Amino acid sequence: MKLLEGKVALVTGAGRGIGKAIAMRYAEAGADVAFTDLVINEAVEQTVKELEAMGVKAKAYASNAALFEETHEVVKQVVADFGRIDVLVNNAGITKDGLMMRMSEEQWDAVINVNLKSAFNFIHAVTPVMAKQRSGSIINMSSVVGVSGNAGQCNYSASKAGMIGLAKSIAKEMGPRGIRANCIAPGFIITDMTNQLSQEVKDQWAAQIPLRRGGTPEDVANVALFLASDMSSYVSGQVIHCCGAMNC
Repeated sequence: MKLLEGKVALVTGAGRGIGKAIAMRYAEAGADVAFTDLVINEAVEQTVKELEAMGVKAKAYASNAALFEETHEVVKQVVADFGRIDVLVNNAGITKDGLMMRMSEEQWDAVINVNLKSAFNFIHAVTPVMAKQRSGSIINMSSVVGVSGNAGQCNYSASKAGMIGLAKSIAKEMGPRGIRANCIAPGFIITDMTNQLSQEVKDQWAAQIPLRRGGTPEDVANVALFLASDMSSYVSGQVIHCCGAMNC
């Protein structure tokens, strides 16, 4: 039997990058996968086809994760389409970097709303479903900078630190209902966003990492698989760093 056979996973922001890698890994492990993205475009529809090719049910939903009411409507539709939600991965996120003295209110609010408020929105909508099932795994995608901070990323670091506090609090609050909550803190992961950096910058990053390489979305997806599966049934309220010992 596959690790996630019979389970339904909801992954936010899974049209590409880390979110897509997690959705694909879950499908490989036997889970039916619902996922969100800001718009349903050709790339998102292709992701649905790739997931379905693994023999699971898959569907994409257009969602602005920062909007409370819209999030609740999406979760209602997912339950109607799939019957249950066993795993929630709060992966939706953006960056709007800048030094604090130059950061605009719009830059701050946008990152906090998309990264942190979206996690609140989805957890608020999903926990009643999981509570009725007396089981569930919530995974917040944090970052090493949510633990250590980073110059020029005050908004992003604050949002990712908030996701850690949120997960730890949910773990204590919802544990009696059989719901677990954990965080993954990726380090330097090679994605479309990091590929925009110069090779010199990427080499400088790699030199700071004891494993001497950046991580891949699949590296993060493997941690997400563990946290979604029953293999981690006694793991809750934790932050797992996926960073090649960059932040240990």
